[in-house]
Amino acid sequence: MEGIAILQAEMTYSKEDGYVGKVHFEVDSHSNKYEIALQSKRGNDWGYGLFFLHDSGKEEQLLELEERLEEDDELFEFLIAAAKEKLDN
Repeated sequence: MEGIAILQAEMTYSKEDGYVGKVHFEVDSHSNKYEIALQSKRGNDWGYGLFFLHDSGKEEQLLELEERLEEDDELFEFLIAAAKEKLDN
């Protein structure tokens, strides 16, 4: 995905929690790195939380990225796929 670099990803699955994962990534032109936490009971309807990875950064950039995630299904699916690749079998 252009402008996005995956730093680390992971995902687990359990009957109780469903799919739970996280992805650490950076966005070109943003000063801070991010973490997105992902959760889905069945792997089709995903909830998420978006956070700064290490240090607090520019709130405007976080809000801009959150809006982009809401509008850009391709970006959201890219991050989910990065976590799913690491799914424990």
